[in-house]
Amino acid sequence: MHNLIVQRHATPLTQDDLDSLSRIANAMDAQPLENSPDHAARLRDIRSTGPGMRRSLDAYCREHQIDWAIVPAGLKLRDFRLLAMDMDSTLINIETVDEIGAAVGKKDEIAAITAAAMRGEIADYATSLRQRVALLAGVPLAALDRLYTDTLRLNPGAEALLSAAKAAGLKTLLVTGGFTHFTDRLKQRLGFDRVAANVLGVKDDALDGTLVGDIIDGAAKKKAVLDFCNDLGCDPGEVLVIGDGANDLPMMHAVGFSVAFHAKPKVREAATAAIDFGALDSLLNWFE
Repeated sequence: MHNLIVQRHATPLTQDDLDSLSRIANAMDAQPLENSPDHAARLRDIRSTGPGMRRSLDAYCREHQIDWAIVPAGLKLRDFRLLAMDMDSTLINIETVDEIGAAVGKKDEIAAITAAAMRGEIADYATSLRQRVALLAGVPLAALDRLYTDTLRLNPGAEALLSAAKAAGLKTLLVTGGFTHFTDRLKQRLGFDRVAANVLGVKDDALDGTLVGDIIDGAAKKKAVLDFCNDLGCDPGEVLVIGDGANDLPMMHAVGFSVAFHAKPKVREAATAAIDFGALDSLLNWFE
């Protein structure tokens, strides 16, 4: 059996919402969640999880700004062994390559390439990344330091999610097409067990417009997740992945449970569940 978890973050769920959603999902009953009784509920033992029901459910929830997830009844966070997260626009609030470009007046040019890549419109992610990084030649490292301090912020719920995952015994992986200049600090700050990220070339305390070593594209993200999973001796079905862009799709397809966080449409359609309106830690309500 499966349960349907529904959450509205800005305003409380109404009885009309619960009645409508129960009819759509043909649920046994609706139970408010203890930690958020006005804003979240579990609709138990839904009878169908087919595409027709999901379309109706999604249409209602989008109209009423409700996040929803269908999960196996009894699934617990501790049933997973590994949490893997993307960085840009998932863990943090920005696309770092775009913001670095602002230091040389090229943010709009770079951001257009980034947006197309994240939507899945550019097949060769590695080439698109090299193109963007080439435009960063000459940016001083001090500008990256200021970006981390002044602009980069964790997305809401990030720390709570990671704390809960660690408390449940999960290992954590930050896996990103972004850069070690930021992931090294985030690893230390948040306690990630492992990181996979790209290395920016540097000359005379400024970026030289190159990347050093292998590029972390979609295929490399998938490999990093599965390699860590193998090292842990766990099954890919015991991995929880969170991402937002097309380069996250390979790792999302490879694991048991994937989450699209404020994601591009192509990613949202492929994920097990999506968070469109809420914070990262709202997914904790999905598990019993």
